[in-house]
Amino acid sequence: FPVITGMLSLIVESKVMQVSVFTSGNISEQNKKKDTSQAPTPVIMFPGSRVNSTRGLRRQKRDWVIPPINVAENSRGPFPQMLVSIRSDQDQDIPIRYSITGVGADQPPNEVFSIDPVLGKMFVTKPLDREHRSSYHLRAHAVDINGNQVENPIDLYIFVIDMNDNRPEFKNQVYNGSVDEGSKPGTYVMHLSAFDADDNTTANGMVRYRILSQTPHSPIPNMFTINSETGDIMTVAPGLDREKVSQYTIIVQATDMEGNLNFGLSNTATAIITVTDINDNPPMLTSRTFSGEVPENTVDVTVANLTVIDADQPHSPNWNAVYRIISGDPTGHFTIRTDPISNDGMVTVVKPVDFEMNRSFMLTVVVSNQAHLASGIQSSLQSTTGVTISVKDVNEPPYFPTNPKQIRFEEGVPTGTSLTTFSASDPDRLQMQQIIRYRMHTVICHCLFSILVELILTCLSSPEASGIGTLQIYLIDINDNPPALVPRESQICERMNKNANGVNITAADADTDPNAGPFVFELPNFPSSIRRNWTIARISGDYARLALRYQIYLEPGMYEVPIIVSDSGNPPLSNRSVIKVKVCPCDENGDCTTLGAVAAAGLGTGAIIFILICIIILLCMVLLFVVWIKRREKERQTKQLLIDPEDDVRDNILKYDEEGGGEEDQDYDLSQLQQPDSLEHIISKPPGVRRVDERPIIPESQYPIRPVVPHPGDIGDFIHEGLRAADNDPTAPPYDSLLVFDYEGSGSTAGSVSSLNSSSTGDQDYDYLNDWGPRFKKLADMYGGGDDD
Repeated sequence: FPVITGMLSLIVESKVMQVSVFTSGNISEQNKKKDTSQAPTPVIMFPGSRVNSTRGLRRQKRDWVIPPINVAENSRGPFPQMLVSIRSDQDQDIPIRYSITGVGADQPPNEVFSIDPVLGKMFVTKPLDREHRSSYHLRAHAVDINGNQVENPIDLYIFVIDMNDNRPEFKNQVYNGSVDEGSKPGTYVMHLSAFDADDNTTANGMVRYRILSQTPHSPIPNMFTINSETGDIMTVAPGLDREKVSQYTIIVQATDMEGNLNFGLSNTATAIITVTDINDNPPMLTSRTFSGEVPENTVDVTVANLTVIDADQPHSPNWNAVYRIISGDPTGHFTIRTDPISNDGMVTVVKPVDFEMNRSFMLTVVVSNQAHLASGIQSSLQSTTGVTISVKDVNEPPYFPTNPKQIRFEEGVPTGTSLTTFSASDPDRLQMQQIIRYRMHTVICHCLFSILVELILTCLSSPEASGIGTLQIYLIDINDNPPALVPRESQICERMNKNANGVNITAADADTDPNAGPFVFELPNFPSSIRRNWTIARISGDYARLALRYQIYLEPGMYEVPIIVSDSGNPPLSNRSVIKVKVCPCDENGDCTTLGAVAAAGLGTGAIIFILICIIILLCMVLLFVVWIKRREKERQTKQLLIDPEDDVRDNILKYDEEGGGEEDQDYDLSQLQQPDSLEHIISKPPGVRRVDERPIIPESQYPIRPVVPHPGDIGDFIHEGLRAADNDPTAPPYDSLLVFDYEGSGSTAGSVSSLNSSSTGDQDYDYLNDWGPRFKKLADMYGGGDDD
């Protein structure tokens, strides 16, 4: 057992025995200095075993705890490598067989450990990997040669001792972090971590970090530090300035064995630290003064462009400029918009300027950023500038001081009446005197109440300038139109009852309020019959009801009732209008009856009777026309029954309920079915003996003659008469005569059937029946079968 060095410790007081086995592989420096001479093989006795008394040991108690077996990982062999020897104190009396069970022995992974069944020596058969499995639990058994248990099983715990065989591994090869520029020393930046698969309770898995390099070395090579145990990177010196260095690249090394560079394994990763921008640079205008020019009366034009410089990150809130006008524009004629690309300030006119009011503007502009300046950063003197804007005079059109202008006057004023004075002014007061001319452009009427007049003003200067003014003329209505009665015609029942309520009337007036409604409706005093027969009741301001007086009866007819209508003007206007009222008899619902309406129209009894007769005649004509149409339709439907038999294609379609045997079944001679060439033999035959296809020699029956235009009601009779004549006609096919079977026809190509012999005797050969087709197959089977019977 030369390749194993170890130590056997028996601690009797704690009743624990420890067995440690180390390979001669990669071990600590301290173990290398120990004596590596061959040590005795550890022996594990089953509880209750006896030990030689000459060694000063006595019988051990059965409650001892079997010590664990420590095996170093990655052993180089040779294999199998002995670990311990297991013995029973009964092996001197009887043969003992040893075995082990558990994971690594008889369970996957199988055969990692083995035991000599006779000597009890336990071996490891391959190198162990602690990172794959750190311990094993086995059970040792002792039985006799018959398999009987002689000792209770003992538990064996095998621990794999870690060796430094794994490097620290970073999760990422590149880490990204950031820190604000101007950060103080000790500011946290980012975190890096590496994982070592070795035992972290030993130096093999204890990782330490350090920074190998920093790029660039500005302002000093060591701007950052790292916590060796946690991997946190922090700033160690001031002076971070994004405008000078915007990014640092740091190489970080992780080493196990607590950072021992001589024995530890190492790995590296890259940390990229971005210096983020803060607003530590105020914007600065490129000039102390700016200037521009703008024509008067123009808007949405840029008159000056302000340029600015900012060292902070472009297109960020620390860089974006905001311009403000703090003085020189109290009425808000200008605004400054920021160009999102160049960050320049564009002075824009948002409200027209007037040369006659202001010839120039002196603006004071201050520029700042969207974000506030960082703590401790002061604004620059170059953040304020002056902007001079000159106003350019242009020829302005004349204008009306009051536009639009409104005037009012009554309708009907005479032609040539002066209405108002609509004067214009020229805003160019500083220029030489100019001439203004007026011209009417359009006249727009809104109903009958107002008129819009547009006037074009032209200033005779170079160039000419024109303006437009609007004159709104409101016409005041006067009461110059009398009201008119509506409706002009109506009807009413001859007697008043609860359902006959009279006629609702109103008036139409061309004037407007207050010269129109409410209206006053009155019946005139002359003729006196008007007030005696009629009455008017007010419904509302614009409506009234004309009705017959109670218990007054008027003959049906047309009556003209005069009514006086007055409006509400001052003074009011009146109008005598006539409404034609038709008086007629009414039904129980208060509606005029038909006869009453006709009578009311002024027709006599004879005229009414004549009208009724005309209506009845018209209805009869319509009824006859409908009957004639129905008859024509029925004739078209039955016309097919009267077609000549020779022209009826349906007689040419023959249907046979025969299911043939295909092409073989149709191979027969049709000449046998043809008509005979002569009829002399038929004529010479005695009466009563005839063929089916012979026509009787007798006069033909007389059939009824088809009318040219049959009446629809006679068609059925005509068909029945034709059918009866056909049934009684002996000359009509099929001919009702006796069937003759002894006549084979004249000149028939078929042979006589008298030569056929139906006797079953003789040597007649019937095999030829097989060639006659499927219709003779049964005969061929009956007579040509030979010895079937």
